Amino acid sequence: MRITIQRIHQPDCTVGMLTLDEHHFRCFTLELPYRDNAKNVSCIPPGLYPCTKVVSPKFGNCIAVNNVCGRSLIRIHKGNYTRQIEGCILPGQSLADIDGDGIPDVTSSAKTVEKLLSLLPEEFTLQVI
Repeated sequence: MRITIQRIHQPDCTVGMLTLDEHHFRCFTLELPYRDNAKNVSCIPPGLYPCTKVVSPKFGNCIAVNNVCGRSLIRIHKGNYTRQIEGCILPGQSLADIDGDGIPDVTSSAKTVEKLLSLLPEEFTLQVI
């Protein structure tokens, strides 16, 4: 199984659309802007990544994005704001400026992660475009 994230890079964040065609599921994603794949301050580069469902002490049930060149501990996890991201991916139901800082946020992230996890097998591939 493969999920895809198609992204739009902006100076202050990266927004995307995650699709799981097999289940007709779509959600938005929020990441940091691209800064040469630098640890904790950049989104990951485009590519194909093997993923696994994991339980994180910090984020609970989430998805590990593996084999990111020069990076580790990349997760798809719940969260709403770019300040909650250290190189990971936050899924949500919609995009909105929840906190009024002028940077897009994602809404209903916990519910979106829960739904996404319910549809995915234990291992799958993520394509980031």
